Amino acid sequence: MDLYGEFAWRGLIYDETEGVRELVARERVTAYAGFDPTAASLHVGHLLPILSLARMQRFGHSPIALVGGGTGLIGDPSFKAAERALLSLEQVEQNAAGIRVQLARFLDFDDAERPARLENNADWLTKLSAIEFMRDVGKHFSVNAMMTKESVKRRLESEDGISYTEFSYPLLQAYDFLVLHDRFNCTVQLGGSDQWGNITAGMDLIRRVRGAKAYGLVMPLLMTAAGTKFGKTEAGSVWLDPQLTKPFEFYQFWLNADDRDAVRHLKFFTFIPETRIAELEAATAREPERRHAQRELAREVTRLVHGDEAVRDAEAAAEKLFSGDLSAMSIKQLMEVFPNVPSKTVAFQADGWRLTGLLTDAGVTPSNSEATRLIRSGGIYVNDRRITDEKERLSPEQAIEGQLFVVRKGKRDNFLIRIERG
Repeated sequence: MDLYGEFAWRGLIYDETEGVRELVARERVTAYAGFDPTAASLHVGHLLPILSLARMQRFGHSPIALVGGGTGLIGDPSFKAAERALLSLEQVEQNAAGIRVQLARFLDFDDAERPARLENNADWLTKLSAIEFMRDVGKHFSVNAMMTKESVKRRLESEDGISYTEFSYPLLQAYDFLVLHDRFNCTVQLGGSDQWGNITAGMDLIRRVRGAKAYGLVMPLLMTAAGTKFGKTEAGSVWLDPQLTKPFEFYQFWLNADDRDAVRHLKFFTFIPETRIAELEAATAREPERRHAQRELAREVTRLVHGDEAVRDAEAAAEKLFSGDLSAMSIKQLMEVFPNVPSKTVAFQADGWRLTGLLTDAGVTPSNSEATRLIRSGGIYVNDRRITDEKERLSPEQAIEGQLFVVRKGKRDNFLIRIERG
């Protein structure tokens, strides 16, 4: 199977410019995708263009990951309801540095024949004067044509409109394509379907200025089968940075994929071959309760992003958690499993704590009487042990590693009570 065929069966092609299939079949090409440093980390939605670049490299082509250190100072208006808050130069530089590290996990920058490249458009955009930009780039674009682009039309029809700053963004991205074409003979740009207008602007600029042909290929924007935005949970975005989204949370995100999404996500976010995915699809249809596709998906994407050890740790923690064996878990595992639950620190007491008072002091219940009611009704668990005696005392020795109680109120509400030793 050739590169185009690989993209096609995985469902990665939303639209393309004429000639892309023939181009990648007859010659090795250089292609790029851009990543705006609007946050300190990339998120799971970025895995689609990242892995598309990695697939290109595996098929013998040369990928360029472009960090938008320059365009990030402006902000892409594509399908945004309002203008982004402008980031400082220091914020953008810091974010760009973090993104570089994450991209290096997926692309081979040391390949002897077809090394991947990591570029930052701040290297040329911050040196481009306003006069140069208007003379060498702006003169090639009609305002009338720019106003017909869908992303611009939407903003023009909105209450806030669109600023000149964001209106100019497609021209800056077009200039990126021109620079990469001149420096590295880059002829293809990849992106999400919302980038179609920006990509075709770059193709037009290359044709007008260099008389050369360039190409674009866009991938579908990701939505779940339930109609929600992909990569969002109740806790917020699912980040690639393990400090922002713990590997256990990351693993669970993929494990909890809807049955309708699991196979599609295996195609999008892994390198698992077609025959194996077909086997997983059949197994999931036959035994949906065993979640064959989701388990493979969680293992493989977590391995790609965080490594084999993170997969082992996530699966070990899940086994202990769902078997009700919290006391066998380490503090490190518990913090991975419960990264966003309320936490309170209490002072060490050698003789322990009356449970009703501890629950109230830690904010688990608003009063001792409410704590008593919940205990009597069987609604309080400490380290997964149901407690039904309101007179119960907890000793420091009962805490996990002598430092932590995991309290569950009802079926879902978890709390961490830490013990502070003097």
